[in-house]
Amino acid sequence: MEVQFADFTPDELATVDRILDRAETMARDHGTTIGRASLEMDLSATHALKPLDLDRLLAADDFNFSHDVFGIMRHIDRATGKMGDCFVPRFTRRPPES
Repeated sequence: MEVQFADFTPDELATVDRILDRAETMARDHGTTIGRASLEMDLSATHALKPLDLDRLLAADDFNFSHDVFGIMRHIDRATGKMGDCFVPRFTRRPPES
């Protein structure tokens, strides 16, 4: 299976850029760095298979933001775009209420 990537809208791209800024800052504050382009692709691949609520993710507290962003980086299979180890991001889009 080939990795599918999301077609972000311009508004979503702006939010993703802010998520990347925040993730870079958090990593730097903890004495490490992240690959910005790699993380952007990880988020895009995740969003294509399991749409993320990007606004909620950006607004999350540090603990939950870290869980999703760094969890996606750790658990994504870059060959398929699927999550391993039963990892599920917390900030996926909620299904519409009936």
